[in-house]
Amino acid sequence: MALLAFGINHKTAPVDIREKVSFAPEKLEAALRDLQARGAVNECAIVSTCNRTELYCGFDESQSNVENILHWFREYHHLDADEVEPYLYTHLDNLAVQHLLRVASGLDSLVLGEPQILGQIKDAYNTASHAGAIGRQLNRLFQHTFSVAKQVRTDTAIGASPVSVAFAAVNLGKRIFSELGKHTAMLVGAGDTIELVARHLKEQGIKKIIVANRTVERAQSLAEGFGGEAITLSDMPARLIEADIIISSTASQLPILGKGAVERALKKRKHRPMFMVDIAVPRDIEPEVSELADVYLYTVDDLHDVIEEGRQSREEAARQAEDIIDNQVEHFMGWLRSLEAVDTIRAFRSKADTIRDEALQNAERQLAAGKDPQEVTQELARTLTNKLIHNPSVQMNQAAFEGRKDLLDTARHLLGIKDDDA
Repeated sequence: MALLAFGINHKTAPVDIREKVSFAPEKLEAALRDLQARGAVNECAIVSTCNRTELYCGFDESQSNVENILHWFREYHHLDADEVEPYLYTHLDNLAVQHLLRVASGLDSLVLGEPQILGQIKDAYNTASHAGAIGRQLNRLFQHTFSVAKQVRTDTAIGASPVSVAFAAVNLGKRIFSELGKHTAMLVGAGDTIELVARHLKEQGIKKIIVANRTVERAQSLAEGFGGEAITLSDMPARLIEADIIISSTASQLPILGKGAVERALKKRKHRPMFMVDIAVPRDIEPEVSELADVYLYTVDDLHDVIEEGRQSREEAARQAEDIIDNQVEHFMGWLRSLEAVDTIRAFRSKADTIRDEALQNAERQLAAGKDPQEVTQELARTLTNKLIHNPSVQMNQAAFEGRKDLLDTARHLLGIKDDDA
């Protein structure tokens, strides 16, 4: 059996190429069945996200080769070789295992250590299982992958430190309010950064999200994705009383949240603290707001320091993760190599069972004929011993005759014979 991992990702291909080779979720199962039907693979799974499209395949080396599988990939997407191959990477056997472990652990992601990819790989595995495309080899590989990714998360700090503005903002919020499930966040703006902030807050279990934006339709679109509420910027001052966390990122050239509005909200809140992050440049929140008691105001420059610390921490964690992965690749490949012995072991056991059954039947006939049980038992033991060691003895004699010391050493190892046993 051979393993193949191939595909493209954000490092090797621009988005217009990634779009051409993506698989629509509703078509994944059909694609997997089509690939299997071509006889190119025994097993397969497809991971298709906005940042990567990858195929993981198990096949018999005599049954197929890498080119057959790549040809199916090009044909499925109606692409010529020169359109996609400059962007493709391929990994075989242990390198394929290493690649999947690195991807699942977040070491190959756009944001080092991000956890979402593991969930996407689990979805790919479940889809392939449902399509009947997962066999013994890939099942073991994916289960091993899930275990290793968990070990990386547990044994390193790969996901503990902020590496993006959005993540840093939410992490700082957790320092102020340890249980986000009891608090409300107001997000000002509706761009990509605010959407990412909303995603991180939702993952951390925030109680409620309010999205304030100049265009309420855009705010509504974003808020609906996270079970939140949309309001206009003009509604914001009256709703500040509800907000424990305020994170702002708009394109306004002038501050949209002043000291007076925050001060009035604090009085109505009976001075319960407010955590505020101004990600915008120019700033959305008047700097004077930081002068108010019970307000924790951070700017984008404050976050950059946190991000740099996080980046260094994750890079160190990534080095530790690589060591874990290297060790676990060898562990999996050892299991894979052990499969080569299965047929031999099965045949050896079957032959031993046949010898046992024949000797036992002969002993039973002798007992039925009235022969002394002790003599029958001794004869049974001698017969079994002689028949079990006959072939190995003949082969070892032949090896000695031919000067095959290497084969004799192997025999001693297989039979567990030590020097002091002679």
